[in-house]
Amino acid sequence: MSALKVVLAGARGHGNWHLRNVRRLAEQGRVELVGICDPVPLTSAELEGFDGVRQDADLAALLDATGAQLAILCTPIPTHADLALTCTRRGVHLLLEKPPAASYADFRRIQDGVREAGVACQIGFQSLGSRAIPAIRALLAAGELGEVTGIGAAGNWCRDEAYWQRARWAGRRRLDGVDVIDGVLTNPLAHALATALALDGSTLAEDVAGVETELFHAYGIEADDTSCLRLTTARGRRITVAATLCAEQSAEPYVMVHCTRGRVTLYYREDLVLLQRPDCGPEEIHYGRIDLLENLVEHLTDGTELLVPPERAGAFMRALEAIRLAPAPRQLPGSAWRFAPDGRRVVPGIDTLTAESAERLALYSELGADWATVPAPVPPGTEPGLSPNSRQTEVEAR
Repeated sequence: MSALKVVLAGARGHGNWHLRNVRRLAEQGRVELVGICDPVPLTSAELEGFDGVRQDADLAALLDATGAQLAILCTPIPTHADLALTCTRRGVHLLLEKPPAASYADFRRIQDGVREAGVACQIGFQSLGSRAIPAIRALLAAGELGEVTGIGAAGNWCRDEAYWQRARWAGRRRLDGVDVIDGVLTNPLAHALATALALDGSTLAEDVAGVETELFHAYGIEADDTSCLRLTTARGRRITVAATLCAEQSAEPYVMVHCTRGRVTLYYREDLVLLQRPDCGPEEIHYGRIDLLENLVEHLTDGTELLVPPERAGAFMRALEAIRLAPAPRQLPGSAWRFAPDGRRVVPGIDTLTAESAERLALYSELGADWATVPAPVPPGTEPGLSPNSRQTEVEAR
């Protein structure tokens, strides 16, 4: 079969990673880059050998002119839904970066467009391509670690002021009247939540019974940079995720599965599994990873099953919707953070708190963080879709 014609929308920043990945598959003769969509055309140096590729800031015009069969969308979050539908209306298959949309309503629009057009869509949660996930799922199913009692995830990263200045939409919940929801749990450390859901086998929208959120920010932003949530699955299991961009020290994020006879921890960026059992020493196992673009190409050429079709991002989007509907993240008081020598903001003790959250399946307020004390209840009915508890949003499975 001839190489699939590919258009890349959003080729700078993380989009540059996609550009390099397209080059890898192009060198294998599996894809052909026929267009780049970016508000500012890429220079020859940025194109790195793709000089003859057509460039246009109008995605619809670019798709029409190139006859593209597949589009990679690595654009600002609030543009995802409209650009995805621009592709589906033309019968163009999609690799859509995470988060797939800024609201559950927009996510449903994408799902409907994909289904009606009969195109393939892969959601860009790269960690879900890890071969460690099915291996852990098989281990748990075999009962070697007993019953699963809960899953906790933790992420400690450091970001400076420049991170929040990288784009107009950075650190925003809404911009120009449109949802953005660019917070720590929904964008930079979204993989922690998505991976935890995948390990539990709770990836569909109907797998979510409720979500509790605690959202804060040390930086002077609108969204959250230090937050946690606890998701309850339809079968009653608890999943917690605690994450910050104001860590004392950056560390590899992980997901920890607690069982009655041990636990297994996945460092999902490294595809590294740590297996701990009472009567054995700790065991480390490295796994490989399936590239999501490669998987999508194989799906289109050979019928290989997609790893992350839209429905498998449904539970993640339920959690994102809970964050979207929750009261605005609270500014941490000056006593709760400090400036590091390099000028970034640090929340003292947060590294320990995120680890304790994953260990105990607890929220910050339950771990004794004085800045996370739950405020006075919001009167019922003042926030449509929210529970009276101002830190908790229940997402009813539909």
